[in-house]
Amino acid sequence: MSIFRNTVWFIKGMREYTKNGFVSASKSFNEKDLEVDVTGRSFMITGANSGIGKCAAIEIAKRGGTIHMVCRDQKRGEEALNEIKSTSGNSNIKLHQLDMSLPSEVLKFTKNFEKSGEKLNVLINNAGCMINEQQLTEEGYDKNFATNTLGTHILTVGLTPVLLNSEDPRVIIVTSGGMLVQKLNIQDLQCFKLKPYDGTMVYAQNKRQQVVMAEQYKNRYPTIHFSCMHPGWADTPAVRSAMPDFYEKMKDRLRTAEQGADTLIWLAVRSNIHQLPSGEFFQDRQVVNKHLPLAWTKTSDTDNLELMSVLDKMMQALPKD
Repeated sequence: MSIFRNTVWFIKGMREYTKNGFVSASKSFNEKDLEVDVTGRSFMITGANSGIGKCAAIEIAKRGGTIHMVCRDQKRGEEALNEIKSTSGNSNIKLHQLDMSLPSEVLKFTKNFEKSGEKLNVLINNAGCMINEQQLTEEGYDKNFATNTLGTHILTVGLTPVLLNSEDPRVIIVTSGGMLVQKLNIQDLQCFKLKPYDGTMVYAQNKRQQVVMAEQYKNRYPTIHFSCMHPGWADTPAVRSAMPDFYEKMKDRLRTAEQGADTLIWLAVRSNIHQLPSGEFFQDRQVVNKHLPLAWTKTSDTDNLELMSVLDKMMQALPKD
């Protein structure tokens, strides 16, 4: 079955995820959707110092938005902050240093942000990692899972009180079409049983988890609009470092980072977001299917709820101060 899924997915990717796929899809875009002024609105973007996150920060800042950059590396974050300010002409850019793989630090960050009195209209969960050899965090979590899944959950849930006090709140998760080859494995969420460890498959499992999370969040917080989006196969520093073989084979076909960020920006700034369904998976400004045909990747409501229960318990077990 995995060979079938991977084959169907790769064929789909060659048709849709490349730069040619973007050019084809963009013929139906309504560019007026991006002709908006978001002055006075506040956007938090994790992993905003490079790639898709930085592109989104620049374009949102050009439209007047206040940007809260959340970056792991302070120096790289400061360099990107200066670039975003210079390119956009917007000085309302703020930097927060945070390692998304450390759940306790993520929780502490959400508490401090809430206490700060800052407002937040849009949370963009963009930061992620694909580590090809299993690494454990100091808290004992698989690092891919801690960053991509648990960190995203803690940040989202921890900031919902702030979002709920804001006008037109939104949460966007940058996921991946690679999740289409994975079925949620509720018995092994951190892929400890995967032998040999395969970072690509672990990443895809994490991204499947994110898609389920977005579906569940929309039920928990119906006044917040939730969405996931797939940027396509884009030329970013993360792709070059985590998937060097894929990059070398596909570099002439990859989208630019700006093309990869297009749907993310569209979801973040467009007016009348509630005209779009919440909890869905978007690609090139369209809702797309979360499952490949005949791939048997759908899971039960029980399993989906169990994922949320496990994540909630992990969050509740963290130190409160």
